[in-house]
Amino acid sequence: METKKYSSYAEIERDLEILKLEKEINYQKMVLSFQKTKESITPQSIVNGVFSSYKEYFFSSYPQILQSILPYIINWFIKKKRGK
Repeated sequence: METKKYSSYAEIERDLEILKLEKEINYQKMVLSFQKTKESITPQSIVNGVFSSYKEYFFSSYPQILQSILPYIINWFIKKKRGK
């Protein structure tokens, strides 16, 4: 980083004020990020996340489950209709 040369105290004060404002902005961003993280870690959001992952897994494998169970269901109806 290049060393900056100042010609007056006003320039130093201006840069210090800019740095102070940048520091405050970064601090507020960090506080906001923390609040969003805290709000996202609630029991309801955790439960919703778990159920959504199981739901996604179940519905993606649903056709395979149906294909394996469907012959048994058809045979059961046929046997029931014949009275066995």
